[in-house]
Amino acid sequence: MVTPAARREAIALLRTTFEVSERRACTVLVADRTSVRYRSRRADDAVVRARLRELAAIRRRFGYRRLLVLMRHEGLVMNHKRFRRLYREERLQVPRRGGRKRALGTKAPLAILQGANQRWSLDFLSDAFADGRRFRILAVVDDFTRECLALVADTSLSGLRVVREFDVIIAWRGRPAMCVSDNGPN
Repeated sequence: MVTPAARREAIALLRTTFEVSERRACTVLVADRTSVRYRSRRADDAVVRARLRELAAIRRRFGYRRLLVLMRHEGLVMNHKRFRRLYREERLQVPRRGGRKRALGTKAPLAILQGANQRWSLDFLSDAFADGRRFRILAVVDDFTRECLALVADTSLSGLRVVREFDVIIAWRGRPAMCVSDNGPN
């Protein structure tokens, strides 16, 4: 029996079951008689609770702070701590949003290659000159023959430049069935 309400119920049960006085019941359960006789003078919050439930149903992603602002615009005068207690007792907490969705399951296995020009891999490598300037290299490899089809180095490789280099390789080698590239370090 931790809460005063639970003590009050236990004392009431003792008094009715064993027909003992309030003083004797309080002595047996080691409870203060003033806490048994206590009657709350707090105003009834039924109207506030009902309006809170209505607003929370309409504004589902609003937390207690934003709902309190709306209620204050309607004329409610209440401490934010008391309002939060009512919000929590009504079980209106908004669940936290989850993080970034990641792919689930395993990746599909790569198909076994049967000949050249079925799959090309492309990758970007980067390094720096001795003076600190950076440069990048575009590497294109045929996965079946393991042949390096192109190595294009420059200080800046734009998308148009990559397309232009691919057009040159396709004109010389033919169009591949697919191109694969890794998407970053993962």
